[in-house]
Amino acid sequence: MNSHVKTDAAPIPFIDVAAQRARLGTRIDDAVARVLNHCRFVNGPEVTELEQKLAAFAGAKHAISCSSGTDALAMILMAWGVKPGDAVFCPSFTFCATAEVVPWVGATAVFVDVLEDTFNMDPRSLEAAIKVAKDKGLTPKVVVPVDLFGQPADMDAIQAIADANGLKVLCDTAQGFGATWNGKRTGSFGDATATSFFPAKPLGCFGDGGAVFTDDDDLVPVLKSVREHGQGVDKYENVRIGMTGRLDTIQAAILLEKLSIFEDEIAARQRVAERYNAALADVCTVPAVDPRATSIWAQYTIRLPHGVRDGLGAALQKEGVPTAVYYRIPMHRQPAYAHFPAAGNGLPVCEKLAGEVISLPMHAYLDEAAQDRVIAAVRRALGA
Repeated sequence: MNSHVKTDAAPIPFIDVAAQRARLGTRIDDAVARVLNHCRFVNGPEVTELEQKLAAFAGAKHAISCSSGTDALAMILMAWGVKPGDAVFCPSFTFCATAEVVPWVGATAVFVDVLEDTFNMDPRSLEAAIKVAKDKGLTPKVVVPVDLFGQPADMDAIQAIADANGLKVLCDTAQGFGATWNGKRTGSFGDATATSFFPAKPLGCFGDGGAVFTDDDDLVPVLKSVREHGQGVDKYENVRIGMTGRLDTIQAAILLEKLSIFEDEIAARQRVAERYNAALADVCTVPAVDPRATSIWAQYTIRLPHGVRDGLGAALQKEGVPTAVYYRIPMHRQPAYAHFPAAGNGLPVCEKLAGEVISLPMHAYLDEAAQDRVIAAVRRALGA
C-alpha cells in the first residue's frame, strides 16, 4: 500500500443527504407544514397518495407503506402465516434484517451462498439449501432474494426454483428499489416485495420507513390488518396477531417530494458508477451488473485481494475519502444466527467476499471533482 498524500480538502460525504435536502429546499418545508396544519399525523392523505404513486412507479398493483424495511419483511411473513417448522431461505451475504424477521415468526432461516460477480443469491446454492431443509424435517416455505447494493437478484432462475418447490417469493429490495430486471422495476416480482426508506437509501425519508408491494388482492387486507395490531372491522376487534407498523404522515409527505426527483437521481448515480468503472477497472474488481439488470447503486462496492482491503480503507480515510465495508461477517457466521442451517458447502463465496469488499462514496450529488478525488486516492493507495 503506497504512502498517502496529505490533503486539506474537506472530507467527501459517503452519502450526501444534505445536498438533496438543499436541492428540494422549501418543497420539503412546505410539505411538512401541510401536515402540521391538517394534523392528521397517522394515516393522513399523504400516506394514501404516496402508496398510489409508489405502486405506479414500481409497476405493482398495490403498495402498502409501513414503518421500516424490517417491518415490511415481517408483515409479509406474518400475513402468509409462516410458522415454526417452516424454512425461509435467505442469502448469508446481506444485512441482518433479511433473516432477523424469520425467528420472529418462529420459522427457521436457512442460509444460501451468493454469486461472486453480482453478490446476489446463487440459484444452485438455493437448490442445495432446499435439500438441507427437507433433510432436517423442515417445510420449505419462502425464499427471500435480496437486491444487494442496488442490483436485482436473478429473478428468472429463483422464480423457476420457487415454482418447482412450491415456495413463496419475498423480494427484499431494501437496497434495490428503482432498479430493473428485464425492463421491469423491482417491486413487481415474486409474491410480495419489501423495501426500506431509511435515510441512507437511494429513496429515503427523514427517519424510518418502508413499504410492501404486491399484485395479490387478497394479501392486501391481511397486510393492513397486521400493520394495525391485527385489527378486524375496527381497531378494537383483533382477528390476528399484529404490530404497529404504520408510516407516519410527515415521512410520507417527505417521500412524495423525493419521489418526484428520483428518476433524475437514478440517472446521476449511473453516471457516477460508469466513471468509477472506467477509471478503476485496471486496479481492482469493479461491480458487475447482469446484462438483464440495471442497478440503483445503493452502494458502489469494489473487491480487492484478501488483506489489501483494510489498508485501502485506512489510506483513503487519511485523504478525507470515507469507505465502508458491507459486510465483514456473513449472516451464517454471526453469533445470533450461527445455529441456523446453511446450504451444505460452508458458503465459500460469502466467506470470500466478506474479506474482499469495500464500498466507495456513492450518491446522486457526487460531482466529477469529488469523483476524481476518490479515483485518484484509490489509485494512489493501490500503487497505480
